[in-house]
Amino acid sequence: MSVATRGRPHQGSGTLASRLSEALRQSIAGGQYPPGSKLPSEAQLGEAHGVSRTVVREAIAALRSDRLVEARQGAGVFVLDLPSGTAGAGLSIENVDHARVSSVIEFLELRTAVEVEAAGLAALRRSPAQEEVIIDCHYAVQACLEAGRPSSDADFSLHLAIAEATNNPRFRDFLSMIGKSVIPRAALRNEESEEDQAAYIRLLTEEHDAIVSAISTGDEDTAREAMRRHLRGSQSRYRALLRGQRQFVR
Repeated sequence: MSVATRGRPHQGSGTLASRLSEALRQSIAGGQYPPGSKLPSEAQLGEAHGVSRTVVREAIAALRSDRLVEARQGAGVFVLDLPSGTAGAGLSIENVDHARVSSVIEFLELRTAVEVEAAGLAALRRSPAQEEVIIDCHYAVQACLEAGRPSSDADFSLHLAIAEATNNPRFRDFLSMIGKSVIPRAALRNEESEEDQAAYIRLLTEEHDAIVSAISTGDEDTAREAMRRHLRGSQSRYRALLRGQRQFVR
């Protein structure tokens, strides 16, 4: 099934780009595109996933921001050799141990199971005051990203606000128990181009905006799907890192 047909017809290019980048991350992590291999052309990816070239370019920019691929002038886009670089989420292969990355992936899987339902319940049960807090937290994350400041605290606050809006205290208790350490770090670095940084910020903001908008409008199904996409994208980046680690230690 193409990226375009997985979502609803009204979804914009940012959401499609986010979905395509997630699909490509999963393909890279799963070995379909091993290090050194060339990705299909923009035209081929657009046709395969039913999206425009603009969407493809935004998705590729997100992968470049995560240091998963690089564009070579006149040659195309190639998957990076993970042991010599990084694999997104702001983590380096050389300074993160195998057990910790595995643990983060496990927690992200658990968070996905819990927070997808939390997003749906928040869409149904949030009070006006809780909705306002969620929106404020969303803008706080966006402000950190745009200013180049660490966003993990603001990001965690957003997820806690959504858990709070379920009006079931166990959801917030669960996230508080895990703590903010499993919030993936934004893969923004000084040496990245302004274009790559802007693309990353735009895609992450689109993911959060899709969640917050669905909760605000009371659309529980869309809220669940938006949260699922957001957290699965994080899982894909950590799995790519873990795969690179295993190659590195051989």
